[in-house]
Amino acid sequence: MLAEMRIQGLGVIEDAVLELHPGLTVVTGETGAGKTMVVTGLHLLSGGRSDSSKVRAGAGRATVEGRFADLTDGPAARTVTDAGAEPDEDGSVIALRSVGADGRSRAHLGGRSVPVGVLAELAEQLLAVHGQNDQLRLLRPTEQRAVLDRFAGQPVADVLAEYRRVRQEWLSVSAELDRRRTHTRELAQQADLLRHGLTEIEAVDPAPGEDTDLTERVKRLSAAEELREAATAAQLALTGSADGDPDSPGALGLLGEARRRLSGADDTTLREFEPRLAEAAVLLDEVGGELAGYLDSLEVDPARLEEILARQAELKKLTRKYAADVDGVLAWAEDARQQLSSMDTSEDALAELEARRDALSTELSGHAARLSAARAEAAAELGERISTELAGLAMGQAGIEVTVRGRPAGADDTEAVVVGDETLHAGPDGVDDVELRLRAHSGAQPLPVHKAASGGELSRVMLATEVVLAHADTVGTLVFDEVDAGVGGRAAVEIGRRLATLARTHQVLVVTHLPQVAAFADRHLVVDKDTDDGVTRSGVRVLATDERVTELARMLAGLDETETGRAHAEELLDAAERYKAAPASEAGARSEAQPDAQPEARSGAKAGRGGGGRKRSAGRRS
Repeated sequence: MLAEMRIQGLGVIEDAVLELHPGLTVVTGETGAGKTMVVTGLHLLSGGRSDSSKVRAGAGRATVEGRFADLTDGPAARTVTDAGAEPDEDGSVIALRSVGADGRSRAHLGGRSVPVGVLAELAEQLLAVHGQNDQLRLLRPTEQRAVLDRFAGQPVADVLAEYRRVRQEWLSVSAELDRRRTHTRELAQQADLLRHGLTEIEAVDPAPGEDTDLTERVKRLSAAEELREAATAAQLALTGSADGDPDSPGALGLLGEARRRLSGADDTTLREFEPRLAEAAVLLDEVGGELAGYLDSLEVDPARLEEILARQAELKKLTRKYAADVDGVLAWAEDARQQLSSMDTSEDALAELEARRDALSTELSGHAARLSAARAEAAAELGERISTELAGLAMGQAGIEVTVRGRPAGADDTEAVVVGDETLHAGPDGVDDVELRLRAHSGAQPLPVHKAASGGELSRVMLATEVVLAHADTVGTLVFDEVDAGVGGRAAVEIGRRLATLARTHQVLVVTHLPQVAAFADRHLVVDKDTDDGVTRSGVRVLATDERVTELARMLAGLDETETGRAHAEELLDAAERYKAAPASEAGARSEAQPDAQPEARSGAKAGRGGGGRKRSAGRRS
């Protein structure tokens, strides 16, 4: 749930804090006061595209900050954790988006800087923002298919995932087959070059790290005499002269003499040195033995040196052509073998690829058929559910049909599969075209929504669709920006009721200009605009009950200063409160029955006549 939002330097809003609660919250205000900046702020907080033109004049940047509560588990909590963000002690997390006047945008989550995409991922789990632009998106075939898939849920999602997996492999095999057939000559030339290189490398047969090992051996053979002289001198220094000359006893002889003298001393402290000298004698004796072994293994063989130098020359030919060292040459050879396996243009190889492609095509066709069947089953239910909602939105004779049809493949379509007896285009989302068709009344032909629906009807279709989808969604917060545009009278009342019903299970935030909708709010916010020294500023405040009456009266054709207007506003509030106080089942049944909503309708009619009445002050709070 979005518990709080702060907007600074965005459009006409200098600094405003919105404290949000569960249920239905409406935002109203005069035209131009900045109501839509609330939705703009939510779009920014949801990772939407930034626009420096929305930064308030004179401000260096616009900032939107939101606090999301109850993120203890689920996908949203995992998104927060994966981003390295730190929730507050109460489990809430702060998201922040700023847009500079220079167009630069930054995002923070839980006190850490994050990519804007992280905010988008988080918002996808927590809130859905619907504005008048969403009505236009609803007209797109891809969006209508997405609506159906969203409603169908897991039964379609599982089949779609398998379809996409097989389709990706099918496309890959098809592309490989086409590549080999189209570029046979070029592939053959490349294969010859690779085979020549492999033949050359295999003839030399280098071993891993061989070049480094040979370099060390060449150094040793080239300096064999100097190495023998040094090792011999070191050995003599340890063991003494070879002829046993007493004047050259060596380190071991001198050490033995020191041990004898210490062990025979008549002093305990002095005798304690002897064991340590014994340890040194053991170490020197080991070194002497190892030096003797080194001298025995030391080669002084000019012929062997010539052999190693010749081997080095062979390896250098390879390293000059294929890589910097022998290990790189071996890696080149392995890569060449793998490339050759994909360059086989023989009849057998092409036939094997073609058989694999056909098998995948058949498998893909089966997944496509199952996907279409799952969509068709969900489409029938979705159409019925939306039609039922439309009946409650003063469109009782209207109905929605959701059609699922295969998309025929073009003549040169490279992504075509045969499903049943049809050749269809296999796109990333299946072979189906999904279309919402509106039947304006019982005797009318169903037509595409964009042809059959007026602006107000399209608003109601979108709202009805959202109400239906809300039960299939895990998103907790729904935002509507003037989706009631072009609607009035009974339809406006029914929209308010539907939003109130939706608010029983979701947090709902609505920007509206209709008093019939605003009357159903659990919390009413108003955006005020003030001008001081030629500078326009807007702020947001919560309305108390008496202030709500004044605001609703203002929305009723500007009757906020008349007794008639206030009376009509009070009627609206009383009717809305009675509806909200009724049990959910009773309220739903009452809405389905399409009541006359006489108090609301009368209020609208009287407002239209201008109402005479005695004037009264607005009673606004500063």
